[in-house]
Amino acid sequence: MIKNKNIVVGVCGGIAAYKVCDLVSKLKYECANVFVVMTENATKFVSPLTFQTLSNNPVHQDMFKLIKEGEWEIDHLSLAKKCDLIVIAPATANIIGKIASGIADDLLTTTVLAAKSPVLIVPAMNSNMWLNKIVTENVKKLKSLGFIFVEPTTGRLACKETGIGRMEEVDKIILEIKNILKEKK
Repeated sequence: MIKNKNIVVGVCGGIAAYKVCDLVSKLKYECANVFVVMTENATKFVSPLTFQTLSNNPVHQDMFKLIKEGEWEIDHLSLAKKCDLIVIAPATANIIGKIASGIADDLLTTTVLAAKSPVLIVPAMNSNMWLNKIVTENVKKLKSLGFIFVEPTTGRLACKETGIGRMEEVDKIILEIKNILKEKK
C-alpha cells in the first residue's frame, strides 16, 4: 500500500516536529518515496539534515531557490505533480488557517494548493488554540473541501498543561495513510 508511493511530508513549526522524524523513518521502512517540505519555523525545531538523512532525499524549503543549470523543475509544481499524498504534521493553527484561506506564501502552502492528491492534516497545538472558534471553523471548512484530518489527542502538552492538542501517535497516522492510499487505487 505504501511501497513506491510518493508521499510529501510537510513539517510545520511546532514542538511535535520531532515526532515527524519517526513518521518519515517508518514510511521509508515501508519503502515509500518520502519528500520533506519544511516551513521556516519547522527548521527551528528539527534540522533539515535530520529529515534529509531519514528520507534519503533533499529537504525542500525555499520556494525561490535557484534552479541548477540543465534542470528545470519548479519545486512546488514538481512535488505537487508527483505526490500520491501530502501529509502535514505537525499542522499548526497557522498552516490550517493559510490553507483554509487559500494563502500560498511558502513552499508548503503552494505545493498543497497545486496538488491534486489527497491531503492529510495532523494538527498539534495548545488546547486553547485547537478549541478556538477560528481554528474550528477553518478545520470544518477544510473537511468540507475534502481534506482529511487525524485529530489531536488529549494528554500532556508542551506548555505543561494537560488537554486536547497532542499530535496523534505515529502508528495511527501510518494506518490512516494506508487507508487513504488504499482508497486512492
